[in-house]
Amino acid sequence: MQLSEVDMSENYAGMSLEVYASELASEKPAPGGGGTAAYVGALAAALGRMVGCLTVGKKKYAAVEERMLEEMEKAKALKDRLVELVDEDPKAFVPLSKAYGLPRGTEEEIAKRNEVLEGCLKDAAGVPLEILRSLGELSDSIAFFAENGSALAVSDAGCAAALLEAAAKSALLNVLINTRLMKDAETAAAIAAEAEELEEKCGAAGREIYAAVLGRLK
Repeated sequence: MQLSEVDMSENYAGMSLEVYASELASEKPAPGGGGTAAYVGALAAALGRMVGCLTVGKKKYAAVEERMLEEMEKAKALKDRLVELVDEDPKAFVPLSKAYGLPRGTEEEIAKRNEVLEGCLKDAAGVPLEILRSLGELSDSIAFFAENGSALAVSDAGCAAALLEAAAKSALLNVLINTRLMKDAETAAAIAAEAEELEEKCGAAGREIYAAVLGRLK
């Protein structure tokens, strides 16, 4: 792992898909699974909003248009937040990686290293937890889009649900890989518990929505 290869100012969210995928496939430690979970979540939000765009203005769906517009705004805000988190994840990872290289030749150095590591681990777990919080909000919107959106775009709602579940599973793993190393067991357990609860919500919603969409298409 060569930290010199990670540019803290890199705008991963602004990269083309081709460039981002190439960066992801390289030997560089960032971007990684956390930022990619946010990326996939942003795509889920964008797909959900697209279903709304293809629904509003149609007489057949006039009864749900007001709510549809509200959910579209919510999905846009969550998409924007998840895009931000694409960049926040590697920014939290780099300080943690550097902390592992701190000197530990004396008791004082060991104590300082442990203190810095604990803070960095909490920060590194905090970003994927924030991703999960956004995904938890998004799950309700995608459920609405799937149930009330244009029948012509129902497959897109199903795709959004599948991406939602994948993003949540990925984000959870990136929480747990950090909390398991924290010395503060109480804080670590609280972070992990919230993350697991959110992943369960997103996973259940994703599977239910996907199954419903699949049933409509068969």
